[in-house]
Amino acid sequence: MRFGIYAEMQTPPGKSHYEMTWEILRQIEHADAVGFDVYSVIDHHFFQKFSISANPLAMFAAAAQRTRKIRFRTALHTLPLENPLRLAGMIAEADILTNGRLECGLGRGHAWLFGPANVPLEESKPRYDEAIQILIGCWTKRPFSFHGKHYSFDNVTVAPEPRQKPHPPLFTGGTSDSTYQMAGERGWGMFVPPLLPWKALEGPLNIYKKACAAHGHQPNIVYIRPVYLGDDEKQIRHEVEQALHNFLAFNASPVESLQGEAKQAELRAKGYGFYASGALESLTKLTYDEIVEQEIGFIGTPAKVIRQIENLQSKGGIGELAIVSNFGGLEHWKSIKIQQLFATQVMPAFRGEAGKGRPAAS
Repeated sequence: MRFGIYAEMQTPPGKSHYEMTWEILRQIEHADAVGFDVYSVIDHHFFQKFSISANPLAMFAAAAQRTRKIRFRTALHTLPLENPLRLAGMIAEADILTNGRLECGLGRGHAWLFGPANVPLEESKPRYDEAIQILIGCWTKRPFSFHGKHYSFDNVTVAPEPRQKPHPPLFTGGTSDSTYQMAGERGWGMFVPPLLPWKALEGPLNIYKKACAAHGHQPNIVYIRPVYLGDDEKQIRHEVEQALHNFLAFNASPVESLQGEAKQAELRAKGYGFYASGALESLTKLTYDEIVEQEIGFIGTPAKVIRQIENLQSKGGIGELAIVSNFGGLEHWKSIKIQQLFATQVMPAFRGEAGKGRPAAS
């Protein structure tokens, strides 16, 4: 199992965007120093409590100059809002600047992004489908032609070429069964939402694993959980409780822009029923004890979290546990503490002595 870190760059009101960005960059440096495999950052606009990560490729290009081994992954590029020809070139350049350490998540995007971006919601799926064909075509055929409903061009050669051939590894994520089916058929890695308990994910992940098996692929599930570690349960709760509640609240906060019966009906009709289900809002009502008991967060002593990861491994298909170490306005020192304790007291249980001995960043 790989161990990664996932960041949304959640930013509470009053927090400096400059400060948040540089804290994340320092946390990436630390993650590399203590032995994490990959750092994933969301691609998201318009809602600062949810995320200020407007250009993850720029973040990765900067971080690559300050790190040695850690890989970088966008989770996920919002394809319907992008020009796929331009995005293909930008991804290729970032792959060069990271010296082939880039991985790409490709998604339809959250429903609340389409209004501010002035893109009709009903175009999300067809634009997404066409963009995938264009990205892969541009990376594998030179020149490349395409004629679809939303994009049409002849004999275009995208430059530069990516360092990795034929292109960086691909992932997707989401809440619809069709996304899990598609990912399994294509052999892509699969992100799961960081908020939902295993019982809500088991059905879609079974679809993914069956599709992988039917098409000769190994499942590669990226399981995301906020993590907080310590030796004393009371002290852990004191240090993380508010940030954990904020994590859920900040994730649900953009739903406020999707209210009203007409908008809810539109969401259900256009393939975004999850956002009309009330699932995100219901998470904000959970108590701290419920969040911990349902394992929405892996919170506790290193020994407890090791047991939780072993149980997760037994379910099969989990390629990576991506911990969330920066969430809900958590202070920078706490994020570093999580990464340090996880690397030194949890990861060695799954890697043996080889996982020890990499120095921490100063």
